Amino acid sequence: MNNKTLYVSDLDGTLLRCDQTLSDYTAKTINSLVQKGIIFSYATARSFVTSKVLAKNITTNIPVIVHNGTFIIENVTGKILYGNYFSLKETKYIYELLSQNGIYPMTHSYMDGIEKLSFCPELITDEVREFLSTRSGDERLRPVEASRLCDGDMFHFSCIGEGKKLKKMYDVLKDSFHCVYYLDIYSGDPWLEIYSKSSGKGNAILELKKILGCDRVVCFGDAVNDIPMFKICDEAYAVENADYELKKIATGVIEGNNCDGVAKWLTKNV
Repeated sequence: MNNKTLYVSDLDGTLLRCDQTLSDYTAKTINSLVQKGIIFSYATARSFVTSKVLAKNITTNIPVIVHNGTFIIENVTGKILYGNYFSLKETKYIYELLSQNGIYPMTHSYMDGIEKLSFCPELITDEVREFLSTRSGDERLRPVEASRLCDGDMFHFSCIGEGKKLKKMYDVLKDSFHCVYYLDIYSGDPWLEIYSKSSGKGNAILELKKILGCDRVVCFGDAVNDIPMFKICDEAYAVENADYELKKIATGVIEGNNCDGVAKWLTKNV
C-alpha cells in the first residue's frame, strides 16, 4: 500500500520569486501534479487574504496554513478549521509589556468573524507606516486609538522597528509564546511576530496531516519561521537562498526561489 504524502511549501522566499510573484512554470507544474493526485498546500506567515492573492494561480483545493501556523483555513470557503487565540490575560500582558518598552504593534484579531489588522496612526514607526502603504485598499486595515488595539479575538502581534528593542522583547517572550524575530527578506527591516504558544507551522502541519489522513509530510522553506515544520516533517528541503540555520537541519538543499526550485524538485521526485 502506497503512503499518502502531503507536500507543503512556504510562500515568500521559497515558492514565490524575490519580486513576490509566482512563475508560470511553478504554477503550471503544481497544477499539473495536483490534477494527477498530488496533495499540495502551503504554510505561510502571511494572512489568508494576502496569501490567496499571491497564490491565486495555484490550484489548492485543500486547506492552507496561514499566520505562521495560527490557522488552518479551507482555501475555497475561507472556513477556519483550526485556530489559536490569546487569552485575555495573555493579550493584556503582551500589550502592556510592549507599550512599556515603547513598542506599539499592529494587532490581528477576529471581530464578528472578520479578520482585522489594527494600528494606531499616531504611534506607529516609519517602518510600520511603510509596510501599511503596501497594503493600501486592504479591507482588514483598522486605524484606531491605542486603547482599542486589542479589540476582538486576538491572535497575533506584529512589530517592526528598532532591532535591539525588538530582540529584547523576543528574548523575554519566546519561552511563553510562539515568537519569531527576523529581518524581512524584502525591506530588511527587523520584525517581531508574537503568537500563542500552540501556534507554529509544525503544529499546524501535524493537524492538517491528521485532517487529510496522510502518512508522510514533505516540506519546503527558506527562513527561521520554517524551523518548526522542518523538525516534524519526514523530508524537509531548504531552497538555496535559505537561512543557514534552516539548511543545517534540512534533508537537502534545492535550487533557489528564483529558479523554480520547489517545482523542479517536485517534477523530478513526484
